[in-house]
Amino acid sequence: MTEGDGGTRGWLGALRVYRDRRIFVIFLMGFSSGLPLLLTLSTLSYWLAKVGVDKTAIGLFALVGVPYSLKFVWAPVIDQVSLPVLTRLFGRRRGWALVTQAGLIVAILAMGTSDPAAAPWATAAAALAVAFFSASQDIVVDAYRIDVLADAEQGAGAAVTQTGYRIGLLAAGAGAIAFSDFIAWFWIFAGLAALVGVGVVAVLLAPEPPAPPRVAAAPGADPLAIWRERLRHAVVAPFADFLTRRGWVVILGFVLLYKFGDAIGGVMANPFYVEMGFTGVEIASVSKVFGVLATLAGILAGGVVVARYGIFPALVVGGVLQAATNLLFAVQAVVGHDIAMLTLCIGADNFTGGLGSAAFVAYLSSLCNVAFTATQYALLTSLMAVGRTVLSSGGGWLADHLDWVSFFVLTTGLAAPGLLLLFWLIRLYPARPAAVPA
Repeated sequence: MTEGDGGTRGWLGALRVYRDRRIFVIFLMGFSSGLPLLLTLSTLSYWLAKVGVDKTAIGLFALVGVPYSLKFVWAPVIDQVSLPVLTRLFGRRRGWALVTQAGLIVAILAMGTSDPAAAPWATAAAALAVAFFSASQDIVVDAYRIDVLADAEQGAGAAVTQTGYRIGLLAAGAGAIAFSDFIAWFWIFAGLAALVGVGVVAVLLAPEPPAPPRVAAAPGADPLAIWRERLRHAVVAPFADFLTRRGWVVILGFVLLYKFGDAIGGVMANPFYVEMGFTGVEIASVSKVFGVLATLAGILAGGVVVARYGIFPALVVGGVLQAATNLLFAVQAVVGHDIAMLTLCIGADNFTGGLGSAAFVAYLSSLCNVAFTATQYALLTSLMAVGRTVLSSGGGWLADHLDWVSFFVLTTGLAAPGLLLLFWLIRLYPARPAAVPA
């Protein structure tokens, strides 16, 4: 056998992992995980704008995404507590997955039966429930993927998860907005609730991974003492470890603010498109379909930049570019209804956002102690989500009190605090971080 044949066989062997049933069900779980996210973000804001809800209220609706910021609070419960009957029949991970998916189906249907113009609080309550069950499902899906795959398979698992996730985003974003031009919103939500069944099928097909390690109980040990020790290991120890880092306050501030300007602009993107006169089909085809492809291209480019130059330089490039592209939306506000300009705006914004996200995820991963990787990563991503939800909730108020040009110029300036903290971190850690493989 020649060296070339050996290389070919090596590639074929590496690709064979994608034929594994576990990889297939993880892909389906990724779809189920991505599906509900946009229902509480851009799709919800588009629906509210179409029925005449004012921009300040639309901005406040971003608060329904708070569960994504707080999921670390109940993650230890999902990790440690067994469910009656379901755990015995399906195992701990799959049992919890089925509970979260059942909750999602009910919450999405409740959201579809509500009338945000007449009873906005009912819509908000249903959307909050969707976010809670969605965040809970994310906890289970992430834990399942890590538990069921060997170290050498984690790369393939992450790849198919992201692929499924993006398809789920397309269904809940582009699909929902495009169909809203032709059918009632109730039937759109009913269809999305039915698509949660993809995740249910995935759980039923999935093998149950080994039970996660638990704090061993000494013979005759006090049950309360055992639970206190489990709580300390699951929650207190990761916090305590993180607080030993040099400049940990600066790190947390940076994690919170790196994408602040993008978050403020993003929460008002769909109301902006509606005021510019774009139809649901136009928004779906450019913002959702083309935008997702641009994001994936940006993620790939970000991985290359990180691998070539390191994490901090990639964060600087991504941070500056994702702030600068907000100015293109100010130009769009002047131009008005122009598909070519919208395509440029969304393509540039999503590409640079993907580039920045790739570097950001690499940085968050580098912060985690291998002894507490899952918990610390959940804590950091929860804090990151605060910027997308709580801090961005004032975007509607700003849009109500500013014209669109001033609004998007301001969002560009709001990226400055995160960038200043980034330069502070570069001074705290002057050695260039090790490059992350692309």
